[in-house]
Amino acid sequence: MDARIVLLGAPGSGKGTQAKRLCDKLKITLISTGDLLREAVRNNTPLGASAKEYMDAGKLVPDELVIGLIEEKVRGLKGGFLLDGFPRNLEQARKLDTITPLNMAIDLEVEENLILDRIVKRRICQQCNEVYHLKARPPKNADVCDKCGGELYQRTDDSEATVRERLKVYRERTFPLIKFYDDRGILIRVDGQGSIDEVYRRILDAIDKFEREKGGRPPAP
Repeated sequence: MDARIVLLGAPGSGKGTQAKRLCDKLKITLISTGDLLREAVRNNTPLGASAKEYMDAGKLVPDELVIGLIEEKVRGLKGGFLLDGFPRNLEQARKLDTITPLNMAIDLEVEENLILDRIVKRRICQQCNEVYHLKARPPKNADVCDKCGGELYQRTDDSEATVRERLKVYRERTFPLIKFYDDRGILIRVDGQGSIDEVYRRILDAIDKFEREKGGRPPAP
């Protein structure tokens, strides 16, 4: 499937989890801005050092620090892809239009109180990046990854205060993207509440319905 998809939704809406499953199912490449930036932070690259200040404060990384990275990644790909974490604002979306057209924009809709619970109780393996939730999906042994035995940690940008700031920034700058893609006729709204499997099935059903209704419509300009 030569799909070019952007996955939208507030922090903690489940984008990362669903993105991996969708890419495996559709056989397309996952491009996660968050993962790319966190890798740069871990490697202490100049980009990573600059980005860390914004990420730790729950603020958006400036456009100039991410657009070039995304453009290089997209232009080097063959076949379809799914973008998770980009674009985050209208300026980035307009720039993306000049780099590559999109087929679909999928928006995961989740209430903010549930988002807070999801993120604050999230833990991640330092070695394999496996994600756990202290209530919904706890590890068998505290602070230890079931998959590889690595140490689990809470990201600095997953504290409650930081999450509230991230949600505020999302409402102000990223939420307008929903109308942007709706106006282009490629927006797919999906209820992001429920189990991972339930949401995944809803996304697949929504994609199938969208493709049937569009009847092979070409990508938006």
